[in-house]
Amino acid sequence: METLPISHQKFLKTINSQLFIVLLLMVACFFTWSENVAITRAIKVVGRMGVMFSSILIYQKIIRYGSINSLAYKNIFSPILYMTYLMLGFISFSWSTNPGFSALQWFMTFQSFVFAYFFVKSLKILDIYFEGHTIRLYHLLGNTVFILQLVFVIGMWVAPDVFFRLTDGGEEARLGGTLMNPNELGMLAGVGCACLIFDLYRFKNKVWTIIKILIIMYALYMTGSRSSLIGVLLIIFFHINQTKQKTLKFSILALVAMVAPFAVYTVILKGGDQERLEEVMSLTGRLPFWKALITEGLPREPLFGFGFMRIDYKEFFQSAHTYPGKMTHNTFMQVLMNLGFVGFTIVLFQVFFTVKSILSEQKETKLMLIGILIPIVINSFTEFGIFGESNYGIMFYQIIIFSIAFRNNNHLTRPQKIILRKKRPDLTV
Repeated sequence: METLPISHQKFLKTINSQLFIVLLLMVACFFTWSENVAITRAIKVVGRMGVMFSSILIYQKIIRYGSINSLAYKNIFSPILYMTYLMLGFISFSWSTNPGFSALQWFMTFQSFVFAYFFVKSLKILDIYFEGHTIRLYHLLGNTVFILQLVFVIGMWVAPDVFFRLTDGGEEARLGGTLMNPNELGMLAGVGCACLIFDLYRFKNKVWTIIKILIIMYALYMTGSRSSLIGVLLIIFFHINQTKQKTLKFSILALVAMVAPFAVYTVILKGGDQERLEEVMSLTGRLPFWKALITEGLPREPLFGFGFMRIDYKEFFQSAHTYPGKMTHNTFMQVLMNLGFVGFTIVLFQVFFTVKSILSEQKETKLMLIGILIPIVINSFTEFGIFGESNYGIMFYQIIIFSIAFRNNNHLTRPQKIILRKKRPDLTV
């Protein structure tokens, strides 16, 4: 921002704060902050609706201040296939085994889709018309995760009954409580670490950033999430491989070498307990559940499934040898069950074109999006994931989709040039 006029700096500082607030509120609205069903629904539906409209207003504010909508589309297969998936989900209300539930899930997914569209579009417009600004997606998202994880770290000491969830017959306490599934909270921690690592590259004073990462890592450890721990380790090694700073590389390796063995032993291997280790090997009963879904559930509705976010004719799917489940604990299996082979094929191609597009981006964007993608994809194989029931992992994936979908249109129309000259005489059109 040093190269921009003071008036622009004030505007950008305001926009930075507003973008951070709406992102923080949007992610926070995915949490279950109250045991009262009415309050929870109000937060998750009405609250997110308000935040969605706020993202639109911020975008319009940027346009009015000193820019125009000159964005064009690129990598169109990724967003088009995602919209095709949403369209099929909408049509599936007609055959859903619970149309009301399908509609609610679809509506919440569509809310985050619109939010992600205008949020990313705001950042792209800033890149074009305020060259030199310092607003970055990874900084906004990293700080959002830090604030939310800090709430849980403080809460685990202040109100452990609220912020801890007892599992394995009360033998293990996992951070998350009734507010958030521990594995989902762990995935959020992974996304936060992936984003804040970029601040280590950008800022000279790295102490505060390191403190943020350590607090997030502590929260991750307390969630006991095996998949999220694996994701964070992959992210760290990914960045180690990218950096050319030998001192930073050695420091990260030394830190991982000290922490990783203890974390893997306690979180993944569950302290060497044989019974719990066997449980881990079956992915906590998921493997037999998935087998039953494919052999018993899928043949009933193979082409178009049971309807958006439905996996059976009843509320729960249960085989003779598995636990009852309302969701599959695997996002790709979820699509297969709720939209059949047609939906599954759309999703596979959508993911392929998304990854392909990410790899073609500029280095910083590519590294950031891969870092965000790693924890949410790993989470997708064991929890809600990017195509499951409404969760912030879906929103992060939608942000990734739009981050690769926009480019600047260098050929402005005559009316656009006239409007831009009036708004920004400091620019050469």
